[in-house]
Amino acid sequence: MAWRSVGANNEDLIRQLKDHGVIASDAVAQAMKETDRKHYSPRNPYMDAPQPIGGGVTISAPHMHAFALEYLRDQLKPGARILDVGSGSGYLTACFYRYIKAKGVDADTRIVGIEHQAELVRLSKANLNTDDRSMLDSGQLLIVEGDGRKGYPPNAPYNAIHVGAAAPDTPTELINQLANGGRLIVPVGPDGGSQYMQQYDKDANGKVYQKHFGHAPPYTSKTPKHF
Repeated sequence: MAWRSVGANNEDLIRQLKDHGVIASDAVAQAMKETDRKHYSPRNPYMDAPQPIGGGVTISAPHMHAFALEYLRDQLKPGARILDVGSGSGYLTACFYRYIKAKGVDADTRIVGIEHQAELVRLSKANLNTDDRSMLDSGQLLIVEGDGRKGYPPNAPYNAIHVGAAAPDTPTELINQLANGGRLIVPVGPDGGSQYMQQYDKDANGKVYQKHFGHAPPYTSKTPKHF
């Protein structure tokens, strides 16, 4: 993809993604600037490509994280409940936290990262504490161990749900945990290859609409399909 690049540092990486139009908003750029990938990606943190983080798992390429933040930004508000499925090393979960905090403080805000590998749960907590211990200490950002395909009912319903790994089937249980007015996004495509975003929106009456997005900005979609 034409926008893939390598930054000299985190700020340079974000600048390049913004210059190429991958990052469309200043608020997303700021959240990603404040969350240095060196704390979450031990190898090539500023390369716009997936990188191994252990346990046979990779951290997504920076442009995929930028897409996730842009697709969900209307749902990322103080007081919102956010679920990050397959939170891995904790990077995007931290970006969600910082994006919302910059918009304002609300005691009801909850950002939950769920990961099924115990070692990655431990690793992500260590990464978050190395980055900024106040995130976990706030009680508003949680990292839990579990099967993310089943969501995390204790904090449902969620205003936004992000799924980090491609899903072969309709994520019915996650859709059930989506709040009215909420949005769920999940990538489709092979690991390590070109992936596309699939989006599910639940309207104010609880009807769900599905949209397919290309992997390149602008952030537009095909005609939504109700199911």
